[in-house]
Amino acid sequence: MAPGIVVIEDEEAIASAIAVRLRSAGYDVVVAYDGPSGVDTVLSERPALVVLDLMLPGLDGLEVCRRIQSDRRVPVLMLTARDTETDLLVGLGVGADDYMTKPFSPRELVARVQAILRRAEDATAVPGVKLLEVGDIEIEIDARRVRRHGDEVYLTATEFDLLSCLAQRRGTVMSREQLLADVWGYRDGSGARTVDSHVRAIRRKLGNEIIRTVHSVGYAVEDSVRA
Repeated sequence: MAPGIVVIEDEEAIASAIAVRLRSAGYDVVVAYDGPSGVDTVLSERPALVVLDLMLPGLDGLEVCRRIQSDRRVPVLMLTARDTETDLLVGLGVGADDYMTKPFSPRELVARVQAILRRAEDATAVPGVKLLEVGDIEIEIDARRVRRHGDEVYLTATEFDLLSCLAQRRGTVMSREQLLADVWGYRDGSGARTVDSHVRAIRRKLGNEIIRTVHSVGYAVEDSVRA
């Protein structure tokens, strides 16, 4: 049975183009054109993934994301015509797994959807490693939980995969291209800003010291991590 996808987009031409492309890639697609009907559709259809526009009538994309995530964890690819860092971080903060700014290529949209669904099925893990510690932060690999000072901190699926990818390679500086390939499954090097935005989102939740920036190279978690 093909994975179900709900597209919530108020511009009919864009919604139709997205639906056609995703259906041609083998997905079952249902479209909603405003925030309230989008929430209702997700709750009734229980899709494998939601493609969600940020600017919607009735309820904006951020509120839609909050509401659909309160029912159950569902991967979300957010679409936005706005490209400011604040907008992107807020979107990631309410549970979006990835974002794309308009205009975007249909080919890249399908690639992002495939990568998100693949990550949802195949959690990043290293055999035999159950717990990683980064200072006062504990990362439970198998349970996909993160705690700081003993309190659980919610990370999106992508944020967890990115953090665990770096933590399991502690002391190694990973380029944006490596992270895009290992975490997102992108092999063409596109989406460097996606990595930067997710790193910022993780730092907002866990502290600036959790991930070190190596300018002009990439990111690293230091050797102080204990396994």
